[in-house]
Amino acid sequence: MSPAATEIDALFAAAKAAQARAYAPYSRFQVGAAILDAGGSIHAGCNVENAAYPVGACAEAGAISAMVAGGARAIRAILVIGPGEELVTPCGACRQRIREFAAPETPVLIAGPDGVRARFSLAELLPASFGPANLPK
Repeated sequence: MSPAATEIDALFAAAKAAQARAYAPYSRFQVGAAILDAGGSIHAGCNVENAAYPVGACAEAGAISAMVAGGARAIRAILVIGPGEELVTPCGACRQRIREFAAPETPVLIAGPDGVRARFSLAELLPASFGPANLPK
């Protein structure tokens, strides 16, 4: 089920607020993300950099961690907001992280400072993905 306009507005507000709190002293590239879980709750995260570059965390990973810590296990929609004119889509690792908790048809909304710029399904961003169903029970 696609998110309603009011849910998209709430996702945007949560992601934008998280983006403002991002810790990005090295790249100065602040990213926020917000997840709408299956129960209708919103969980946000921001990127957190580290002087040892490979150990930083993406905004999407933070939002997923917040969702799991909040007791949810299914992403109904996710919105990612970044700066600049280009679309800031999830990196490859985050696409796989999202896949762990989302179906291929899950909406991935990409926003800039003024609102949503693009909408993809997870399958469009991560075609023929490997997910939990690929593993034996």
